[in-house]
Amino acid sequence: MQMDERKRRILRAIIQDYIVTAEPIGSRTIARKFDLGISPATIRNEMSDLEVLGLIEQPHTSAGRIPSDAGYRYYVDCLMEGIELAKEEKAIIEQETAKRISEIQQVIAHTSKLLSQLTSLTSIVSGPLKEKNTFGQIHFLPYQPGEAIMVIVKENGVVENHIVDIGHEVSPEELQRLASILNEKMRGQSLKKVKKELLHEIYRELTRQRHLIDESQEMLAVILDSCEEKEQVYLGGALNMLNQPEFKDLSKIKKLFRFFEEDQSLKKLLQPAHEGLNITIGGENIFEEFHDCSVISATYRIDEDTLGAIGVLGPTRMNYSKAIAIVDFMTQSMSENLARGRKRY
Repeated sequence: MQMDERKRRILRAIIQDYIVTAEPIGSRTIARKFDLGISPATIRNEMSDLEVLGLIEQPHTSAGRIPSDAGYRYYVDCLMEGIELAKEEKAIIEQETAKRISEIQQVIAHTSKLLSQLTSLTSIVSGPLKEKNTFGQIHFLPYQPGEAIMVIVKENGVVENHIVDIGHEVSPEELQRLASILNEKMRGQSLKKVKKELLHEIYRELTRQRHLIDESQEMLAVILDSCEEKEQVYLGGALNMLNQPEFKDLSKIKKLFRFFEEDQSLKKLLQPAHEGLNITIGGENIFEEFHDCSVISATYRIDEDTLGAIGVLGPTRMNYSKAIAIVDFMTQSMSENLARGRKRY
Protein backbone atom coordinates (compact mmCIF):
# COMPACT_ATOMS: atom_id res chain seq x y z
CA MET A 1 0.00 0.00 0.00
CA GLN A 2 1.48 3.36 -1.03
CA MET A 3 0.96 6.88 0.28
CA ASP A 4 -0.79 8.74 -2.51
CA GLU A 5 -1.61 12.45 -2.40
CA ARG A 6 -5.10 11.90 -0.96
CA LYS A 7 -3.77 9.89 1.98
CA ARG A 8 -1.13 12.57 2.59
CA ARG A 9 -3.74 15.32 2.70
CA ILE A 10 -5.90 13.35 5.14
CA LEU A 11 -2.95 12.52 7.40
CA ARG A 12 -1.86 16.18 7.39
CA ALA A 13 -5.41 17.22 8.33
CA ILE A 14 -5.56 14.70 11.20
CA ILE A 15 -2.21 15.83 12.62
CA GLN A 16 -2.85 19.55 12.26
CA ASP A 17 -6.23 19.23 13.97
CA TYR A 18 -4.88 17.04 16.79
CA ILE A 19 -2.01 19.47 17.48
CA VAL A 20 -4.60 22.18 18.15
CA THR A 21 -7.39 20.25 19.88
CA ALA A 22 -5.71 17.19 21.48
CA GLU A 23 -8.94 15.35 20.59
CA PRO A 24 -9.40 12.31 18.28
CA ILE A 25 -10.93 13.26 14.96
CA GLY A 26 -13.42 11.35 12.78
CA SER A 27 -14.12 11.35 9.04
CA ARG A 28 -17.17 13.64 9.26
CA THR A 29 -15.21 16.26 11.22
CA ILE A 30 -12.38 16.12 8.70
CA ALA A 31 -14.84 16.60 5.83
CA ARG A 32 -16.45 19.55 7.63
CA LYS A 33 -13.28 21.34 8.78
CA PHE A 34 -10.98 20.71 5.82
CA ASP A 35 -11.86 21.36 2.21
CA LEU A 36 -10.52 18.10 0.78
CA GLY A 37 -13.19 17.70 -1.91
CA ILE A 38 -14.07 14.12 -0.91
CA SER A 39 -16.93 12.55 1.04
CA PRO A 40 -16.80 11.33 4.67
CA ALA A 41 -17.15 7.75 3.38
CA THR A 42 -14.07 8.11 1.19
CA ILE A 43 -12.16 9.74 4.05
CA ARG A 44 -13.19 6.86 6.32
CA ASN A 45 -11.80 4.30 3.84
CA GLU A 46 -8.53 6.20 3.53
CA MET A 47 -8.28 6.44 7.32
CA SER A 48 -8.59 2.66 7.51
CA ASP A 49 -5.63 2.39 5.14
CA LEU A 50 -3.63 4.90 7.20
CA GLU A 51 -4.35 2.81 10.29
CA VAL A 52 -3.11 -0.34 8.53
CA LEU A 53 0.06 1.59 7.61
CA GLY A 54 0.55 2.40 11.31
CA LEU A 55 0.33 6.17 10.79
CA ILE A 56 -2.82 6.74 12.84
CA GLU A 57 -4.46 4.82 15.66
CA GLN A 58 -7.74 4.58 17.52
CA PRO A 59 -7.33 5.34 21.23
CA HIS A 60 -10.78 4.00 22.14
CA THR A 61 -13.48 1.94 20.44
CA SER A 62 -15.94 4.20 18.59
CA ALA A 63 -13.55 7.15 18.94
CA GLY A 64 -11.92 9.04 16.12
CA ARG A 65 -8.27 8.63 15.17
CA ILE A 66 -5.07 10.25 16.44
CA PRO A 67 -1.57 10.26 14.93
CA SER A 68 0.89 7.54 15.95
CA ASP A 69 4.61 8.14 16.49
CA ALA A 70 5.16 6.85 12.95
CA GLY A 71 2.54 9.30 11.69
CA TYR A 72 4.34 12.23 13.32
CA ARG A 73 7.63 11.00 11.87
CA TYR A 74 6.13 10.84 8.36
CA TYR A 75 4.63 14.30 8.88
CA VAL A 76 7.95 15.84 10.00
CA ASP A 77 9.96 14.14 7.25
CA CYS A 78 7.54 14.43 4.32
CA LEU A 79 4.51 16.67 4.92
CA MET A 80 5.45 19.52 7.23
CA GLU A 81 6.07 22.91 5.68
CA GLY A 82 8.74 25.11 7.23
CA ILE A 83 7.72 28.51 8.56
CA GLU A 84 9.53 31.83 8.79
CA LEU A 85 9.69 33.39 12.25
CA ALA A 86 8.13 36.82 12.61
CA LYS A 87 10.54 39.76 12.60
CA GLU A 88 9.56 40.53 16.19
CA GLU A 89 10.48 37.01 17.33
CA LYS A 90 13.82 37.13 15.51
CA ALA A 91 14.58 40.52 17.05
CA ILE A 92 13.87 39.21 20.57
CA ILE A 93 16.15 36.20 20.07
CA GLU A 94 19.01 38.22 18.54
CA GLN A 95 18.79 40.92 21.18
CA GLU A 96 18.80 38.51 24.12
CA THR A 97 21.57 36.22 22.81
CA ALA A 98 23.81 39.20 22.02
CA LYS A 99 23.14 41.15 25.21
CA ARG A 100 25.66 39.54 27.55
CA ILE A 101 27.44 37.06 25.35
CA SER A 102 30.72 37.49 27.25
CA GLU A 103 28.99 36.05 30.32
CA ILE A 104 27.98 32.83 28.67
CA GLN A 105 26.46 31.07 31.67
CA GLN A 106 23.99 33.92 32.12
CA VAL A 107 23.23 33.86 28.41
CA ILE A 108 22.57 30.12 28.52
CA ALA A 109 20.30 30.42 31.56
CA HIS A 110 18.35 33.24 29.93
CA THR A 111 18.18 31.35 26.61
CA SER A 112 16.49 28.48 28.42
CA LYS A 113 13.84 30.83 29.82
CA LEU A 114 13.33 32.59 26.47
CA LEU A 115 13.02 29.31 24.56
CA SER A 116 10.28 28.00 26.85
CA GLN A 117 8.42 31.33 26.62
CA LEU A 118 8.47 31.41 22.81
CA THR A 119 7.40 27.78 22.36
CA SER A 120 5.22 27.21 25.49
CA LEU A 121 7.19 23.98 25.85
CA THR A 122 9.91 22.83 28.27
CA SER A 123 13.41 23.89 27.24
CA ILE A 124 16.74 22.19 27.91
CA VAL A 125 20.03 24.03 27.32
CA SER A 126 23.46 22.56 28.05
CA GLY A 127 26.55 24.65 28.78
CA PRO A 128 29.99 24.36 27.19
CA LEU A 129 31.23 20.80 26.82
CA LYS A 130 33.91 19.87 29.35
CA GLU A 131 36.26 18.31 26.83
CA LYS A 132 36.40 21.64 24.98
CA ASN A 133 37.19 23.49 28.22
CA THR A 134 40.83 24.45 27.65
CA PHE A 135 42.73 27.56 28.68
CA GLY A 136 43.16 30.22 26.01
CA GLN A 137 44.55 33.43 27.46
CA ILE A 138 44.31 35.80 30.37
CA HIS A 139 44.10 39.59 30.69
CA PHE A 140 44.23 41.87 33.73
CA LEU A 141 42.25 45.12 33.78
CA PRO A 142 42.71 47.75 36.52
CA TYR A 143 39.74 47.88 38.85
CA GLN A 144 40.50 49.75 42.07
CA PRO A 145 43.52 50.00 44.44
CA GLY A 146 44.68 46.49 45.37
CA GLU A 147 42.28 44.76 42.94
CA ALA A 148 42.08 43.90 39.26
CA ILE A 149 39.60 42.25 36.93
CA MET A 150 41.01 38.97 35.66
CA VAL A 151 39.53 38.07 32.28
CA ILE A 152 39.89 34.36 31.47
CA VAL A 153 39.32 33.44 27.83
CA LYS A 154 38.94 29.72 27.14
CA GLU A 155 39.67 28.22 23.75
CA ASN A 156 36.00 27.48 23.15
CA GLY A 157 35.30 31.22 23.31
CA VAL A 158 33.86 31.27 26.83
CA VAL A 159 34.89 34.44 28.66
CA GLU A 160 34.82 34.74 32.46
CA ASN A 161 35.51 37.78 34.63
CA HIS A 162 36.80 37.58 38.22
CA ILE A 163 37.80 40.36 40.62
CA VAL A 164 41.07 39.32 42.31
CA ASP A 165 43.26 40.82 45.04
CA ILE A 166 46.67 41.85 43.69
CA GLY A 167 48.03 43.74 46.68
CA HIS A 168 49.04 47.37 46.75
CA GLU A 169 52.68 46.64 45.88
CA VAL A 170 52.02 45.07 42.48
CA SER A 171 52.65 47.45 39.60
CA PRO A 172 50.81 47.31 36.24
CA GLU A 173 54.07 46.13 34.63
CA GLU A 174 54.37 43.26 37.09
CA LEU A 175 50.76 42.32 36.54
CA GLN A 176 51.39 42.22 32.81
CA ARG A 177 54.42 39.99 33.38
CA LEU A 178 52.29 37.62 35.45
CA ALA A 179 49.72 37.47 32.63
CA SER A 180 52.50 36.71 30.12
CA ILE A 181 53.83 33.86 32.26
CA LEU A 182 50.38 32.36 32.79
CA ASN A 183 49.60 32.60 29.07
CA GLU A 184 52.92 31.04 28.08
CA LYS A 185 52.62 28.11 30.48
CA MET A 186 48.90 27.40 30.37
CA ARG A 187 47.66 28.25 26.86
CA GLY A 188 46.11 25.16 25.22
CA GLN A 189 46.22 23.11 28.43
CA SER A 190 43.20 20.96 29.18
CA LEU A 191 41.82 22.52 32.30
CA LYS A 192 41.44 19.19 34.07
CA LYS A 193 45.06 18.19 33.28
CA VAL A 194 46.94 21.06 34.89
CA LYS A 195 49.60 19.34 36.98
CA LYS A 196 51.56 20.43 40.04
CA GLU A 197 54.69 20.49 37.89
CA LEU A 198 53.16 23.24 35.76
CA LEU A 199 52.35 25.30 38.84
CA HIS A 200 55.94 24.88 40.06
CA GLU A 201 57.19 26.13 36.69
CA ILE A 202 55.10 29.25 37.07
CA TYR A 203 56.40 29.84 40.60
CA ARG A 204 60.02 29.39 39.41
CA GLU A 205 59.43 32.08 36.78
CA LEU A 206 58.34 34.41 39.56
CA THR A 207 61.26 33.80 41.96
CA ARG A 208 62.78 37.21 41.23
CA GLN A 209 59.54 38.87 42.26
CA ARG A 210 58.68 36.97 45.42
CA HIS A 211 55.87 39.31 46.40
CA LEU A 212 53.94 38.20 43.28
CA ILE A 213 53.84 34.56 44.36
CA ASP A 214 51.19 35.01 47.07
CA GLU A 215 48.94 36.95 44.71
CA SER A 216 49.51 34.47 41.87
CA GLN A 217 48.49 31.55 44.10
CA GLU A 218 45.08 33.07 44.62
CA MET A 219 44.73 33.78 40.90
CA LEU A 220 45.74 30.24 39.95
CA ALA A 221 43.20 28.88 42.40
CA VAL A 222 40.49 30.97 40.69
CA ILE A 223 41.62 29.77 37.25
CA LEU A 224 41.65 26.10 38.25
CA ASP A 225 38.26 26.37 39.95
CA SER A 226 36.91 27.94 36.80
CA CYS A 227 38.53 25.27 34.65
CA GLU A 228 36.96 22.38 36.52
CA GLU A 229 33.39 23.61 36.54
CA LYS A 230 30.94 20.91 35.61
CA GLU A 231 28.82 21.28 32.54
CA GLN A 232 25.56 22.87 33.53
CA VAL A 233 22.15 22.02 32.19
CA TYR A 234 19.38 24.59 32.38
CA LEU A 235 15.72 23.60 32.36
CA GLY A 236 13.09 26.18 31.52
CA GLY A 237 9.31 26.05 31.58
CA ALA A 238 9.02 22.66 33.27
CA LEU A 239 5.57 23.67 34.52
CA ASN A 240 4.44 24.02 30.89
CA MET A 241 4.06 20.24 30.95
CA LEU A 242 1.19 20.63 33.41
CA ASN A 243 -0.75 22.55 30.77
CA GLN A 244 -0.68 19.66 28.31
CA PRO A 245 -3.76 17.36 28.29
CA GLU A 246 -1.49 14.33 27.78
CA PHE A 247 0.02 14.84 31.24
CA LYS A 248 -3.06 15.21 33.39
CA ASP A 249 -2.17 11.75 34.73
CA LEU A 250 -0.30 12.52 37.98
CA SER A 251 1.87 9.39 37.79
CA LYS A 252 3.17 10.45 34.35
CA ILE A 253 4.09 13.94 35.43
CA LYS A 254 5.79 12.66 38.59
CA LYS A 255 8.09 10.48 36.48
CA LEU A 256 8.99 13.41 34.27
CA PHE A 257 9.71 15.76 37.15
CA ARG A 258 11.91 13.17 38.88
CA PHE A 259 13.81 12.84 35.62
CA PHE A 260 14.21 16.62 35.38
CA GLU A 261 16.39 16.51 38.51
CA GLU A 262 19.07 14.44 36.72
CA ASP A 263 21.39 16.74 34.76
CA GLN A 264 23.35 13.92 33.13
CA SER A 265 20.17 12.25 31.86
CA LEU A 266 18.86 15.54 30.50
CA LYS A 267 22.13 15.99 28.60
CA LYS A 268 21.66 12.59 26.99
CA LEU A 269 18.29 13.73 25.66
CA LEU A 270 20.14 16.51 23.81
CA GLN A 271 22.97 14.38 22.42
CA PRO A 272 22.72 14.72 18.64
CA ALA A 273 22.32 11.65 16.45
CA HIS A 274 23.80 13.68 13.58
CA GLU A 275 24.93 17.20 12.70
CA GLY A 276 22.31 19.93 12.52
CA LEU A 277 18.77 19.75 13.79
CA ASN A 278 17.66 16.55 15.56
CA ILE A 279 14.06 15.46 16.11
CA THR A 280 13.19 12.41 18.21
CA ILE A 281 9.55 11.40 18.44
CA GLY A 282 7.83 9.28 21.10
CA GLY A 283 9.36 5.82 21.30
CA GLU A 284 12.49 7.02 19.46
CA ASN A 285 13.61 8.67 22.72
CA ILE A 286 16.14 6.63 24.68
CA PHE A 287 14.31 7.04 28.00
CA GLU A 288 10.96 5.36 28.56
CA GLU A 289 9.73 8.35 30.59
CA PHE A 290 9.69 10.35 27.34
CA HIS A 291 7.88 7.91 25.06
CA ASP A 292 4.92 10.31 25.04
CA CYS A 293 7.18 13.24 24.18
CA SER A 294 9.20 14.66 21.33
CA VAL A 295 12.54 16.45 21.57
CA ILE A 296 13.81 18.99 19.04
CA SER A 297 17.45 19.95 19.56
CA ALA A 298 20.46 21.48 17.85
CA THR A 299 24.03 22.34 18.82
CA TYR A 300 25.52 25.80 19.06
CA ARG A 301 29.18 26.32 18.21
CA ILE A 302 32.06 28.64 17.48
CA ASP A 303 33.58 27.77 14.10
CA GLU A 304 34.23 24.02 14.40
CA ASP A 305 34.00 23.85 18.20
CA THR A 306 30.69 22.56 19.55
CA LEU A 307 29.92 24.30 22.85
CA GLY A 308 26.61 22.76 23.85
CA ALA A 309 23.06 22.13 22.74
CA ILE A 310 19.62 23.64 23.10
CA GLY A 311 16.31 21.88 22.72
CA VAL A 312 12.62 21.82 23.51
CA LEU A 313 10.67 18.99 25.03
CA GLY A 314 6.92 18.58 24.72
CA PRO A 315 4.14 16.13 23.90
CA THR A 316 4.30 14.34 20.54
CA ARG A 317 1.32 16.58 19.73
CA MET A 318 3.46 19.69 19.44
CA ASN A 319 3.61 22.40 16.80
CA TYR A 320 6.68 20.98 15.08
CA SER A 321 7.12 23.64 12.41
CA LYS A 322 7.08 26.47 14.97
CA ALA A 323 9.35 24.71 17.47
CA ILE A 324 11.83 23.72 14.76
CA ALA A 325 11.99 27.28 13.39
CA ILE A 326 12.67 28.73 16.87
CA VAL A 327 15.33 26.17 17.88
CA ASP A 328 17.08 26.49 14.51
CA PHE A 329 17.15 30.30 14.55
CA MET A 330 18.20 30.46 18.21
CA THR A 331 21.19 28.14 17.70
CA GLN A 332 22.28 30.18 14.67
CA SER A 333 21.97 33.42 16.64
CA MET A 334 23.92 32.05 19.62
CA SER A 335 26.68 30.67 17.38
CA GLU A 336 27.07 33.94 15.48
CA ASN A 337 27.15 36.07 18.62
CA LEU A 338 29.61 33.74 20.35
CA ALA A 339 31.90 33.91 17.31
CA ARG A 340 31.77 37.72 17.36
CA GLY A 341 32.47 37.71 21.10
CA ARG A 342 35.51 35.49 20.63
CA LYS A 343 37.01 37.83 17.98
CA ARG A 344 36.85 40.76 20.39
CA TYR A 345 39.49 39.00 22.48
